[in-house]
This record gives sequence, structure tokens and C-alpha cells, in this order.
Amino acid sequence: MARVQVVIPDEDRDQFVEQAQREGLTLSAWLREAARERFARNRRVWRSTTGRGFKTEAEVEAFWHKCDAHAGPGREPDWEEHLKVIDEGKRRGLPDV
Repeated sequence: MARVQVVIPDEDRDQFVEQAQREGLTLSAWLREAARERFARNRRVWRSTTGRGFKTEAEVEAFWHKCDAHAGPGREPDWEEHLKVIDEGKRRGLPDV
């Protein structure tokens, strides 16, 4: 088993210890459980983007390229397109001088 030294502010440590005690755990066990929960949650989000999860960085890149190539309805405009729409709205909202 590996040992990991973690630097946390005293106030956080005190709060973590109190919560761990309320849950009947040591601080070490509580931190491990919190880390496992966060890992599992992020893993579920990661997998939900494709329904099966990505196995490699190349699969992630391919996914984003496919998204960028999508030009059908519901396509997310590029940032420059957003800025043009915002600018047009501002100009149309100004009174005629």
C-alpha cells in the first residue's frame, strides 16, 4: 500500500475530520472514499458522452472532429458567429440618431 502526503489548510482538515467521524470513518478512509466517488462520477460522465466510453486519446480527438464537422440543424456556431449576432443585436437595439 502506498502512502500519500496531502497538504490541506487546517480549517479544511478540521471539517474533513469532523465529517469523517460523523460517518464513522478515519480521515484517511474518508478521503479514499471521496476520491473513489469522484473518480467513479467522472468516469460515468466520460462514458456517457459516447455510450461506451473512450479508450484512447485518439478516440476523444476523433469524437470532437466529428462534432466539429456536423453542419446540420442544431450545430453550435463558431465563436465569431456568436459575436456577429451579439453585435447585430446591439446595433438594432440602438435608437436612430
